[in-house]
Amino acid sequence: MALDPIDTSRPHPARMYDYYLGGKDSYSVDEDAAEKVISFLPAIRTAARTNRKFMNRAARLLADRGVNQFLDIGTGIPTEPNLHQVVQAVNPQSRVVYFDNDPIVLRHAEALLRSTPEGATKYIQADLREPEKIIEGAKAVINLDEPVALSLVALLHFVSDEYRPYDLVNKLLAPLPSGSFLMLSHVTGDFDAASWDRAVEIYRKSGVPAQVRSRDEFVRFFAGLDLIDPGVQVVTSWHPEPNQEFGDEQVPLYVGVARKP
Repeated sequence: MALDPIDTSRPHPARMYDYYLGGKDSYSVDEDAAEKVISFLPAIRTAARTNRKFMNRAARLLADRGVNQFLDIGTGIPTEPNLHQVVQAVNPQSRVVYFDNDPIVLRHAEALLRSTPEGATKYIQADLREPEKIIEGAKAVINLDEPVALSLVALLHFVSDEYRPYDLVNKLLAPLPSGSFLMLSHVTGDFDAASWDRAVEIYRKSGVPAQVRSRDEFVRFFAGLDLIDPGVQVVTSWHPEPNQEFGDEQVPLYVGVARKP
């Protein structure tokens, strides 16, 4: 299969996120843009790290509740433990479909997103703004008659209002059966609006339609769903781990998990 060329002429959010995490899969254009953000918003590194830990906790919690099908959109560059490793440690038969729109993610995914023999993983290159393509691709691995966990972790802040993000989430949830779940995280400007405005400007100048949202705007993504305890929280307050690394630090990231009735 021919791979799409990797565009190194402008930053990409997946590669910038990898840089925030301390990874090596970025280019100078990504690192320069990331350092600009870090210079006035150092909390973004903490947000990236706590976001990754939230994904692990939320996925494990749902796997413990018996969910064994996961649809992860905006996968990013694989960073261990990956979602399938977390859930297949609970249930080796778990099935996971990953989606991202960056060719560099595809190259890493082919090598690193390996399933257990009992389960399945699949990576598909697609954009969140193609919900029909995503659902159709997922059908090759996931049974839509059984509950599915839809993960949109650290993704929706790269979808500005002009792309109707609430409608996109609803279109992805619509074909999923009752008992499915939605996992979300989203950066917010509630605690430092001026710095986040500058960060959004850097992303937008790079061609990324970024947009931070308030708590109320984040809660709207869960309309019609049943939030599980403890509801929408700052990431460090959502099922915190014992002696968690970040303590009571105010991390500008809201998270939540909800069940489809």
